[in-house]
Amino acid sequence: MDPNEDTEWNDILRARGIIPPKDEVTEAQIEQMVDEAIAARIAKENSLEEKTLDELDELEDEEDDRVVQEYRMEEMRAMAAKEKFGDLVQINKPDFVREVTEASKECCIVVHLIPACKLMNAHLTELAQRYKAVKFLKIVGDQCIPNYPDRNLPTLLVYGEGDIKANLVGAQYFGGMKMTVESLRQILMATGAIPMDPTKFVDDRPKQSRSVYSSKATAALSDDDEESDE
Repeated sequence: MDPNEDTEWNDILRARGIIPPKDEVTEAQIEQMVDEAIAARIAKENSLEEKTLDELDELEDEEDDRVVQEYRMEEMRAMAAKEKFGDLVQINKPDFVREVTEASKECCIVVHLIPACKLMNAHLTELAQRYKAVKFLKIVGDQCIPNYPDRNLPTLLVYGEGDIKANLVGAQYFGGMKMTVESLRQILMATGAIPMDPTKFVDDRPKQSRSVYSSKATAALSDDDEESDE
């Protein structure tokens, strides 16, 4: 039984002195709390009035530093929430819609068609560790596109906003065995898959056809009922 509960039975017990009076905030207590709050505010204002201009500037600088620090912390938390990948992960055909098409609405995705070019796999693994907000995947070529010819490998598909953004085809496009992490990074920067670094990006490669298959075809890669016309 709660002796402070407002019931008729408790009122009877209080009247007979069996339980203590109910705890209530009196009007005098309320007035005292208001007076204390007003006094604290006046004391703070008086304290500011007594400070010199230099002291006020110092307080303002401290407040500015606090706001900037909070903003930076919020940015770091937002970045940490996005940087959740960090590896080159293999998927299978049934995973494609979930792991690529749907997931690309939230982040950029780079898909490597395998098996070919262990060098590219190594470079993509390194880039995945550097750009953890980008999802790096690999999938067997003919699981992704039925009857996809080996001569088109290596192939990279870049997805974003729920759709394919770039379809990069063939060893020659990537520089063959001369391909480096930096050259691959620049190619992916050009597609928007990873953040652009204007101080380092110089794309002097000749213009080439970027795709053997249309964007429409690659957008339906995971459809079990689709058969390639190629």
